[in-house]
Amino acid sequence: MPSFNHGDVEIAYLEEGEGDPIVLVHGFASSKNVNWVYPTWVSELRKGGRRVIALDNRGHGESSKLYDSAQYSIPIMSGDIIALMDHLNIDRADVMGYSLGGRMAAWLARNAPDRLRSAILGGIGIAMIEGGGPGENVAQALEAPSLEDVTDPVGRTFRAFADQTRSDRLALAACLRGSRELMTREDVARIAVPVLIAVGTTDEVAGSAHALGRIIRGSEVLDIPNRDHMRAVGDKVYKTGVAEFLSARK
Repeated sequence: MPSFNHGDVEIAYLEEGEGDPIVLVHGFASSKNVNWVYPTWVSELRKGGRRVIALDNRGHGESSKLYDSAQYSIPIMSGDIIALMDHLNIDRADVMGYSLGGRMAAWLARNAPDRLRSAILGGIGIAMIEGGGPGENVAQALEAPSLEDVTDPVGRTFRAFADQTRSDRLALAACLRGSRELMTREDVARIAVPVLIAVGTTDEVAGSAHALGRIIRGSEVLDIPNRDHMRAVGDKVYKTGVAEFLSARK
């Protein structure tokens, strides 16, 4: 798997296909493979005529593992995306992120709009502003000696997922503590690139997609029926909605 160095941090990525570039940014405790390859996002986007790039966020997958939470702020992590685009000589791209990756995509849409053709915010709604989702309970669950030692139900879910994906749990705990900052309503309202917000209708982590959509002028909202935060990623409605949004962008 190819990689490059952004400062002292090695970032692993994949690149497939030809055409308009789209960068895929996975969620917390996931990876480019779990979020995008296994649910066939990469192959389907490639078949649709896209140049598909997906990275392992720092602390995840095959990228460098860091244990200082200060190294996981949203601006720093979002900077890895821009560095990857620079490494591949990509001036502008569509960027699709899921959950944590969606918050990173939104940060770029606000702070580096000249590098984005559009932003697709999957698995993140008004929680981007109001908070919610995994917190210190999950960080402590990741640091627990074993899954049997975790009693918090949300913590158990994320711990089990981290164990399943053989993740570095201490790096994930640092990432969680460092990436919790929220965007203000005013900053979100200033996002001017085309935006699609896609959230499962039973997702209790992301917060309301429609509430976020009312703040981002001109944004589109896609409801993913009967899907929660973990099960929305590979849904056909999600994939079809993204394909239509990207096609309209052309």
